[in-house]
Amino acid sequence: MKNRIPLAAATVLAALSLVACGGSPTDEASTTPTSTPEQPQATISSTPEGQPAPEQPSADPTCETIVSEGTVDALTSQGWTFEEEEFRIGETLIEDGLLCMWADFTTASDHGQMYAWGPTDTVTADAAKSNLVRDGWLRSAEDGNTIFTEDPAYAIATDEDGFGMTYEFGDGWVKFSDTKQGLLLIDWKS
Repeated sequence: MKNRIPLAAATVLAALSLVACGGSPTDEASTTPTSTPEQPQATISSTPEGQPAPEQPSADPTCETIVSEGTVDALTSQGWTFEEEEFRIGETLIEDGLLCMWADFTTASDHGQMYAWGPTDTVTADAAKSNLVRDGWLRSAEDGNTIFTEDPAYAIATDEDGFGMTYEFGDGWVKFSDTKQGLLLIDWKS
């Protein structure tokens, strides 16, 4: 949740700031310093005193921020770039989600990597999960999250554990990679 100062309070603070700055720059006669009584400074905080502020991302997720910095460095050092797409699970659009395809787009190739992340609510997550069940994805649970992976018999590429494309649903988010191990590289926090 963002801190917001009511408009009236912001107007008063702006007016006080202007008054505190002194006279106009063309007023040569007012060069004598004046003293004013010290005013207490107001502090606005959304975090209770004595508790650490919650960790918040500094910006919206991008293809360069949903995965670890080391992953971005490794991909770009190979000359790879990314293309962004909307994040869909079947016909369900993940609003404010992001699907990133990393590859060398200057060469015709089938080599690339996919990573996606998006926020979800219960209704959207349930619809997406229903799509995956309907389409034959294999469901499991891990660390309190729900995992859906494609049937290995139909996977184009798999990781060393035999998992291909995989979705992971957590509390208020979903992520996706072209392999289950690839999910470990997605470290965006909602």
